[in-house]
Amino acid sequence: MTPNAPSRRSRILLAAAVAAVGLALDLATKQWAWETLRDGTEIAVIDGVLYFEFGFNTGAAFSLLRDAGWARYFFMAVTLGAVAYMIHLARTLPTRWPSAFVAIGLITSGALGNLHDRIFRAMPMFGKIEHGVVDFIKVYYWPGKPWPTFNIADVNLVLGVGLLLLYMSRHGEAIEDADEAAPEDEGAAAPASGAG
Repeated sequence: MTPNAPSRRSRILLAAAVAAVGLALDLATKQWAWETLRDGTEIAVIDGVLYFEFGFNTGAAFSLLRDAGWARYFFMAVTLGAVAYMIHLARTLPTRWPSAFVAIGLITSGALGNLHDRIFRAMPMFGKIEHGVVDFIKVYYWPGKPWPTFNIADVNLVLGVGLLLLYMSRHGEAIEDADEAAPEDEGAAAPASGAG
């Protein structure tokens, strides 16, 4: 940690707070969509642009692998791997800049929100019970051309990944310098601890 840099504990608490708020918002809005929109109700927020409409995605983004029986477990494993990597970043990235930890929180909340649905959300589809993710935000980027329906978890993931990429592009050299300096610091400390 560089002089005057915030403590890692405070940065991890920041990431945890962002993750908790993002996850709570995602789960609350999905529950609202489940109870309000599942019967086919459509709510026009901005006519011709933004609608709330129920969707149930058994695949990933853009319904990728929607019909593959093993897809649910694959995406659950990928999600757990992504969360583990976010924990690793929270424990190793320099604490000087808060944006990385906000990004970690956003990505974690998005990953856990969709993981929750893959574990707990199920409904009958095509004659059988299917697990999937609740989507409800529908945006038309062109008249008659909607973007695939998404949810707050997806928004958190996109914002988090974008913010993390921006952080890496602006501070990548500082991160590399910190990584290179760490072994030297450990090596310098070793003789002192053994001297006596």
